[in-house]
Amino acid sequence: MISAISGKNLLQPTGLQCKNLHEYLKSRSPEVLSKLYNNPPICLAVYRELPEIARHYVMRLLFVEQPVPQAVIASWCSKLHVENHLNVVQVMNELNIWKEAAIPGGLPGWILNATFRKNLKIVLLGGGAPWTMSKQLEIDSKPRDIAFLDSYALERWECVLHYMVGSQQQEGISADAVRILLHAGLMKRDEEDGSPVITQAGFQFLLLDTSAQVWYFILQYLDTVEARGLDLVECLTFLFQLNFSTLGKDYSTQGMSDGLLMFLQHLREFGLVYQRKRKAGRFYPTRLALNIATGQDKPISRDLEKERFVIVETNYRVYAYTNSNLQVALIGLFCELLYRFPNLVVAILTRDSVRAALKSGITAVQIVGYLNQHAHNKMIDPGPPTLPPTIVDQIKLWENERNRFIFSEGVLYSQFHSQIDFEVLRDHAVSLGVMIWQSDRKRTMVVTKTGHDDVKKFWKRYSKGAN
Repeated sequence: MISAISGKNLLQPTGLQCKNLHEYLKSRSPEVLSKLYNNPPICLAVYRELPEIARHYVMRLLFVEQPVPQAVIASWCSKLHVENHLNVVQVMNELNIWKEAAIPGGLPGWILNATFRKNLKIVLLGGGAPWTMSKQLEIDSKPRDIAFLDSYALERWECVLHYMVGSQQQEGISADAVRILLHAGLMKRDEEDGSPVITQAGFQFLLLDTSAQVWYFILQYLDTVEARGLDLVECLTFLFQLNFSTLGKDYSTQGMSDGLLMFLQHLREFGLVYQRKRKAGRFYPTRLALNIATGQDKPISRDLEKERFVIVETNYRVYAYTNSNLQVALIGLFCELLYRFPNLVVAILTRDSVRAALKSGITAVQIVGYLNQHAHNKMIDPGPPTLPPTIVDQIKLWENERNRFIFSEGVLYSQFHSQIDFEVLRDHAVSLGVMIWQSDRKRTMVVTKTGHDDVKKFWKRYSKGAN
């Protein structure tokens, strides 16, 4: 008898999956992508986030209305960078930007998606219908400057973060924002009293930079728009129109559908737009809404994070000159708090405090990134490195202590009738390259989960032949 047991690694912490624009769009169906590409702003946003070689290919194919041989397109990229070319081909296929088409004579070719090509031309060269929000407005009698919009955006966004860490400053957060936090798994209902409490993913979320937090939050919101009776394509189109708006300029709400007006109110609650009152005919996009599609890869809202208050010493002491309960709570995620004064917190980085953060799913890169992001000017002025290298190295070493094991999901084979049976199956698994571990003495072996089907089929054939 032989038994096979499939196992899943439960020890490895699950990381927060913060998708970029490419990862989000490739998870949409081709039908949804076709609807999205009917909107020039989305085509431009997608084009801007493509790899450099992909943008080059799109430009060369933009005015070609017949298939181009794949071999010809491959020749546009040096053979030294063939891996980059293959990656670009995969990206263009996943995003439905081009499709395969046969060329007379049987050669395989590629041709740009006609809808994408037409609307990218419109947004690059002009033409098409004007955006709803671009209608002319009278001069605002109470205009808002960039400083006010930055302050408003940060205040609204920090309401969400304060709520997550259980701070006393929880006024201002809407029930809608709480539902999204629960939907995203950043918070969960407490088993005893049902109140929302932060999760492991929520801890990781708090240490992301502001732009990555906003993009992740908006993606979770977009998962719920259809349940709210809103049109996903319409909401995404408006979001990308904001993406290309001008900071400090007001835009019109005239002609917007009821669904878009509801979406605008939700963006207002999260701090992405400022509107004096619900029925005001104008709104101002804030810095959080600009270039939102860049997500985590290209943080654009660092200008909002002007508070630099952290000093890190080589003796592992951390001094935080702040009276913000939110920032104190964030430092407490990976430091041991020693003293609290009205405008100063003294903490220390210890092995236990950092390991507790790592167990929560927080990474060493996120801890170092937070300390760098909020480093006091006294640490920046002498020049790089901002943080003491010994501290950065030690945090990474503490993380490496937990990463000494490599986890591989696999299937266990044991209880062989004879040594010959074991050796035959072992040799077959080795020849396929799917063996993870084996013991001759115990007649036990572990193969990869992907190789399990082939090994199992071989064993059934072998067993029938032996009988």
